[in-house]
Amino acid sequence: MYDQRAGDLRALRKLGAVYSEADGGRGTREEEERERIEIALLLEGLYRLYGFDFRNYAYPSVRRRIWHRIYAERLHSVSGLQERVLHDRSCAERLVDDLVIHVTEMYRDPSLFAAFRERVVPLLRELPSFRIWHAGCSTGEEVYSTAILLYEEGLYDRARIYATDINEEVLHVAERAAYPLKKMQEYTKNYMRAGGKDAFSGYYGATGEVAVFHPFLRERIVFAQHNLVTDRSFNEFHVIFCRNVMIYFDSILQNHAHDLFYESLCPQGILVLGHKESITFTKHAAHYETLDQQEKIFRKIK
Repeated sequence: MYDQRAGDLRALRKLGAVYSEADGGRGTREEEERERIEIALLLEGLYRLYGFDFRNYAYPSVRRRIWHRIYAERLHSVSGLQERVLHDRSCAERLVDDLVIHVTEMYRDPSLFAAFRERVVPLLRELPSFRIWHAGCSTGEEVYSTAILLYEEGLYDRARIYATDINEEVLHVAERAAYPLKKMQEYTKNYMRAGGKDAFSGYYGATGEVAVFHPFLRERIVFAQHNLVTDRSFNEFHVIFCRNVMIYFDSILQNHAHDLFYESLCPQGILVLGHKESITFTKHAAHYETLDQQEKIFRKIK
C-alpha cells in the first residue's frame, strides 16, 4: 500500500537536495543546461504575461530564489513552477516578491548620509529647487531619511523627491510611513552617526507597536511604480540614489541602468551608488567626477 506521507517526505528530501545544490552544488552538465533553459523560459513567461523582467538578473541569485519558491509551493521542478506562474497570478506575485530583494533601513550606512550632508548639501543650497530620485526605494526608510536630512538643513521646501520601486506592495508600505517600533532604537543610532541634529523621536509618533512618521515628511515625496529594466527616464534629476540594486543585475542590465541614470541626471547632477557598486567599468565612467570614492558619490561633468 502506498504511504502518502512517506512519499511526500521522499519528495521533499529530493527537493531539499536540489535546493541545496542551488547554493553551490553541481549536477551533470546536461542537467545544468536543462535547468538553465527551464529558468529562461520561466523568466520569459513572467515578462511576457506580467511585465516583470528578470531575464538579465544575476543567474546564481535568481536560481536560488526560484528554488525557494518551488519549495514553498511544494512543487518539484522549474517547469512545474512555470506552469503555475502562467496560470495563477498570485503565484507570479509571490515569485516576484522572492526575486526582488528588499533590504533597507533608516540611514543605512550612516557614513553615506554624513558625507551627503558635507559634500552634496552645499551644492543643493545653490539651487532654488531640486529633484531627487530614489530608484529601488523598497519600503521607503531611506527616502524618509533623506527627507529628514533635508528638513534639518532647511532645504526640504525646495525639494521634490520621487521614490520608485518595481513592487507595488512595498510602495504601499512606504506611503504609510509606518514601521515597527522595535526598530527605532537601531534607527536612532544610525541617525546620530549620520549627523542628525535633533531628537529622532520627534519625527514620529508611536501607536501600539508601530512608529508612524509625521505627515509633513510625506508632503514633498511622490511614490510611483517604475521598472529600471523596462521603463524609461521620466524626469530630469539633480540627485539620483540607487544603492545596492544593481548588484543583482548582470553586466548587460547594469549598463542599461547606467544609461538610464546618465540620461536622467541634469548637468552637474549627483549619482549615489551602493558600496559594492561602481561606474568604473561603464561607458559613462569619463562622464563623472568622484566626490567621495568610499561612499560612491559621483557628479556628472559632461
